[in-house]
Amino acid sequence: MPSELDRERDYVSTLYERLDELKAEARERLTATRRETVGGNHQSRSERDAYARLYEDTLAQLGEVDDRLAFGRLELEEPDDTTSPQRGDGIHRAVPDSGAYRYIGRIGLRDRDHHPILLDWRVPGASAFYQATAATPMGARARRHLTLEGRTVTRIEDEVFDPTLLDRGDAQLQGEGALMAALTAQRTGRMSDIVATIQAEQDRIIRSQLDGILVVQGGPGTGKTAVALHRAAYLLYSHRERLRGSGVLVVGPSRSFLRYIEQVLPSLGESGVVLSSLGGLYPDVEATTDDAPEVAALKGSGQMADLLKRAVRSRQVAPAADSVVDIDGERMAVQPQLVADALRRAQERGKPHNDGRVLFNRYALSALTRQLIGQLRDRGTTIDDADELVLREDVRQSYDVRVLLNTAWIPLTPQKLLEDLYARPNWLASITQRWSPEQRALLRRGRGEAFTISDVPLLDEAAELLGEFDTAVDADRRARKQQQKRDIENAERAIENMQVEGLVSAGDIAGNFAERAASMTTAERAAGDRTWAFGHVVVDEAQELSPMQWRLLARRCPLRSFTVVGDIAQASSPASATSWDRALQGLLPRRRGAEGPGGSWRLEELTVNYRTPSQIVDYAEATAKRNGLEITPSRSVRSSEWRVREVAPSAGQDAIASVVDAVAFDRAIDSGGTLAVIAPEALVAPLVRALADVFPGAVSPGTASLTTPISVLSTAAAKGLEFDAVVVVDPDGILRLSSRGNASLYVAMTRPTQRLTVVSVS
Repeated sequence: MPSELDRERDYVSTLYERLDELKAEARERLTATRRETVGGNHQSRSERDAYARLYEDTLAQLGEVDDRLAFGRLELEEPDDTTSPQRGDGIHRAVPDSGAYRYIGRIGLRDRDHHPILLDWRVPGASAFYQATAATPMGARARRHLTLEGRTVTRIEDEVFDPTLLDRGDAQLQGEGALMAALTAQRTGRMSDIVATIQAEQDRIIRSQLDGILVVQGGPGTGKTAVALHRAAYLLYSHRERLRGSGVLVVGPSRSFLRYIEQVLPSLGESGVVLSSLGGLYPDVEATTDDAPEVAALKGSGQMADLLKRAVRSRQVAPAADSVVDIDGERMAVQPQLVADALRRAQERGKPHNDGRVLFNRYALSALTRQLIGQLRDRGTTIDDADELVLREDVRQSYDVRVLLNTAWIPLTPQKLLEDLYARPNWLASITQRWSPEQRALLRRGRGEAFTISDVPLLDEAAELLGEFDTAVDADRRARKQQQKRDIENAERAIENMQVEGLVSAGDIAGNFAERAASMTTAERAAGDRTWAFGHVVVDEAQELSPMQWRLLARRCPLRSFTVVGDIAQASSPASATSWDRALQGLLPRRRGAEGPGGSWRLEELTVNYRTPSQIVDYAEATAKRNGLEITPSRSVRSSEWRVREVAPSAGQDAIASVVDAVAFDRAIDSGGTLAVIAPEALVAPLVRALADVFPGAVSPGTASLTTPISVLSTAAAKGLEFDAVVVVDPDGILRLSSRGNASLYVAMTRPTQRLTVVSVS
């Protein structure tokens, strides 16, 4: 008689067979579509390209979910006789006398007859797999975890809710073995999804409503990042019609963090997501370094928005004295009031600077033309309508007029505005009369220097104030919108002709009509468009964001649909807020009588520390309290066999050598896992050199790949990451880094999943 393990292996094999069939079908359809000859007809080419893209996306999705395709099974109290192929509930009745089995996986699958054989983890029917308990079984008798290596089931583990099942004799292992196995597994330098081990409090947050601002607060190791990413995948699945064309933006603190998480969403079957660091939120700029803390604090403050507004307005100024212009040989004196009137009329329209300049030029050219006509008529020259058109063109072509108008209202790019602000101290002083000289000095910088992470929201703010630099871009954008409208109409007719209503939307096909867009996903188009409006934004390590960064993100999502993930106690950046109330002021205006900003954000808390062993948690929390840091308490679910090691240089030994010895000691315990050396920024480079000499090929700095066995990072680069072991270097130096050095030290100490070593240098 086959064992339970054999039964599960057979069933999972059928799932993989079906997966392979679907891949083969998609390949065949893709090949056939690409071979279609459609001639020069634009609509036919567009339809072919759109369907080719759909098949390509299907293949990519099916390929990404191959690993651990199925990971769980629910045994229900009663077979669900109302199940229909349209419901897609994944119920399997292979064992007639034992009720209904509902298999849970990364995606939903149906057999050739369209009967459901695997349930997508995001549908409502799968929630019992994560939330059922013996007290509240949610219609389930038992939950089974499937552990796979490759495509083979290697282990099964049962949690029984119905005691009568224990008499059946085939229940395997009860308890939290699957969760504990995942928690104690070696880290690889890449974040893994937790789809098989999502806990009830996490699942409730993942499945919460889309609209509004959800704040997920939790201490280190509580799974905030994993919950945020799984929530993004859940929302994309459950609200596909709303989010398909707008996409989801996931913002992390650094590029190394993005590399750490980049495989999670594809493994969950989702690719319609833009991942961005805080330094990458402005097109064509990828800032990787930040300013000194006091400079970053000033640039991140809300007063920079007012400064930029004044800076732009100060570039709209009438001349102080009369100007003499030459118009095709005719000299004419222009009074400042003429320019001032044109300025005022354009400013009253409230357009961005570069758009308003077009209006200003129009008003000024009209006034100058009238003055020129009057001057010529005063001399007895006869002017008719045709002459007026010629004279207006002469005015427009005049070099002196162009100089006059450009001086009064010069076109600007965000980069030019910001560089001028930093490099022209006299101009900065003229628009910051209430600032101290010390404040102004913080912004001083030479031209040509790379933009920093704190500059990115300022560039975006400036772009909002300035508008498009080249008016031809606006014309091109209007033309694209008109073409898109025509494309959607063509797509609707194509769908009707091909009788595929409900299988594909006109918007999807229209988005692929242009040759350029045919090869771009929604996420790719969104990543390159500063004005793109996302349907939802996920912000990780959100406690670190400055008011200016929040303003930028508010523009990226006008609907204000956000998942905000963080821990106020871990806030260490100089411009970050001390409460969620203060942090979220940039997202929603406060309404009278409402709780929080606008009364439209809600708080969920994660209270269980899944990552960090209890002895490390106790040590880190005690250190944080000793340094005056108020922490978010959490309960660790496990301990490890290693105590926290405190190390100091031996006699005659320098700090670098002491760190090398500490790393060697830990690698002797376990050379297969990942280890991070977290140190003040000034020590990162010398530590990389010293460790690379001892461990050749095994060491990388924080901005490089995190898949090497040993990573050396600053405290800022370590945010959001996890490693098997961590060596924290110079805790006193970390404390002295800034006024929030205590938070940086707390973050560093809570990165390990197994072992922590603290190396003092004095």
